[in-house]
Amino acid sequence: MVEASEKSREDASSGSLQAAAGFVRDYLRRPFSFYLISLLLIAIIPPFIFSFVILQRNLDAQREEVTSLLRASTGSVTRIVEREVDGMLTTLRVLAKSGAVDLADMRGLYERASVALADTDSHLIIVDGNHDLLLSTRVPFGTPLGRASDPEIDLALQSTAPLVSGVFPSEVGRGWVFTVYLPVTTPDGKKYLLGLRQDAERMTRAVNRDTLSPGWNAALVDGKGRVIVSSDSSVKSGDPFFLDELPLISIGVGNISAGGVDYRVASEFSVVTGWRIVAWAPSEIVDQPMLWSFLWLSFGGIIFASIAVAGSLTIARLLTQGVRLLAMDARRLGAGEPVEPRRYMITEVEAVSTALASAATARAKAESEIRLLMREVAHRAKNQLTVIQSMLAQSANSAEEPSDFVEAFRKRLAGLARSTDLMVANAASGVDFRELVRNQLQPFMPAESDRVVLSGPALRLDAQMAQTLGMALHELATNAIKHGALANQTGMIKVEWSVGEGAIDIRWRESGADIVAPSGKKARRGFGTVVLERMLGLALRAELERTMHADGIEWRIRIPRGKDHSSQEAGG
Repeated sequence: MVEASEKSREDASSGSLQAAAGFVRDYLRRPFSFYLISLLLIAIIPPFIFSFVILQRNLDAQREEVTSLLRASTGSVTRIVEREVDGMLTTLRVLAKSGAVDLADMRGLYERASVALADTDSHLIIVDGNHDLLLSTRVPFGTPLGRASDPEIDLALQSTAPLVSGVFPSEVGRGWVFTVYLPVTTPDGKKYLLGLRQDAERMTRAVNRDTLSPGWNAALVDGKGRVIVSSDSSVKSGDPFFLDELPLISIGVGNISAGGVDYRVASEFSVVTGWRIVAWAPSEIVDQPMLWSFLWLSFGGIIFASIAVAGSLTIARLLTQGVRLLAMDARRLGAGEPVEPRRYMITEVEAVSTALASAATARAKAESEIRLLMREVAHRAKNQLTVIQSMLAQSANSAEEPSDFVEAFRKRLAGLARSTDLMVANAASGVDFRELVRNQLQPFMPAESDRVVLSGPALRLDAQMAQTLGMALHELATNAIKHGALANQTGMIKVEWSVGEGAIDIRWRESGADIVAPSGKKARRGFGTVVLERMLGLALRAELERTMHADGIEWRIRIPRGKDHSSQEAGG
């Protein structure tokens, strides 16, 4: 009952699958044009998807290139700024160490500093510990100077290292300035600041818009987020930088939103000055090439797809005209009738017609080959049956007990099977003679493998010759294990062969055998002798020579090489 239930469930499942398959077949029955258009769409859509991917990769590569350029640009600006500041610091150090700074002679100091800084954009200032400006080469000597307005003056006085200030309004004149300070201590222990001050707008050359990509701007921003100078005229010096979400210290490229606008931002931090170099552009400007590329690709895709569909419909009409003739030729091919190739307007359809004609020819040839092969199989089967009958008769005649008959017959069948295996495995190239010898001697091989020596050139045999020689080798090995060289622990077998112009010479030599003198009555001929004398002699027209030495038997076999029994040297 359980088996019947399982079988019914399997039948129900199989019926459901067949019904589903039938539904799919009915649903997919469409005209040729439908499948041709579908094929074209399948061929068109993936390349366009791939094109979009390549476009995206190209745009990503462009972004990477822009990013690299931006980093190079911001890095270049950083180096320009740092070189400028380093130059100002060098000037201050030279002034501080050369003795040119003499607070007792302010007029002389003013004149010397004015001459030294004549070709620069900077002017010298001196600030004491009370934040009072003692000197400024920016205004005529003697002009009241007042106190220093730099909010970082206290930090500069407390520092022992040079300091670069942020941007701040100038005490004298107009505009925004920054100062490079060098703390100096007089011999009497008083500390003052030696500084070079420069207008912020002088740094405009560092953020030259010509070095940036179209749509991009750059600005120098001090440590407190105020603009020092910018390539964008709407971003003023001294104003807080409008991208307030930018971290105070940031390096690299990223995206920031400000005022409802998305920006692409690249920034670099200067360790020498503590300033940032920031480049930015609206994301829509950066992404505009991608948008245009996408639009052009979409437009081109629609046009090309339309052309392809129209062409496919035309081709479908031309193909349909030849389908009927192809169907008729296919029916003739199925009936086994000859099919002649036809000429069509479409070369592919003509190729199908040619293929049908070739298939018809190939079918006729294959049927002839199958009939020939069946005759060959029948011939081989008859030969095998003849060999087995002979083995059966000789085994029965030579056996004294049924068990001896069964064992002898089984071993001979096994030897025949091994030869047949080699014959089948090497049907195309032929059976290697060395492999054939090893295969037949393997069941009888002693533990000392050096007791069996094989010597001869590479030689391949056809199937019939390999089968007959395999049986002969099996019988020789059987006799050797029973009465010959393999019946003791010292005997040896040497198998030698050579290939001449007209024959194959094989020598089987046993040595070290314990020879037993024959009894008075006539010795009975064994199956091995029958195989060697009858099958080799009759089937292969071989010449046999048997010699009994004092220490073992020797067989010499000479097989002629002809059309009926061919062999070939490997590689020959």
